[in-house]
Amino acid sequence: MNKQPLFKVIFMSQGQVYEIYARSVGHGEMFGFVEVEELVFGERTTVVVDPSEEKIKAEFENVRRTYLPMHSIIRIDEVDRQGTAKISRLEGGNVAQFPIPVYTPGDNST
Repeated sequence: MNKQPLFKVIFMSQGQVYEIYARSVGHGEMFGFVEVEELVFGERTTVVVDPSEEKIKAEFENVRRTYLPMHSIIRIDEVDRQGTAKISRLEGGNVAQFPIPVYTPGDNST
């Protein structure tokens, strides 16, 4: 049986940490961006609803593909099972966003 890969993508955006699941992750066509396609969210078959997952699901509704800046990515894991997509506040810790781009094309000042 050929099982489709599943990726957990954790990234920062506007002071929050996002955790999403997708079937396809790659470098894409735009330099400096990670292309994330086929977002996967849990199916609601019960009455219990997780508000954090509903918020992220609404934010990415009708999104076929998203491009994330390479410097905002915290980590990408290939996983066996899907967890809960969520948004959490960036609370202290030792994770910080790079203040400048990693590479600036066309900079010949050296």
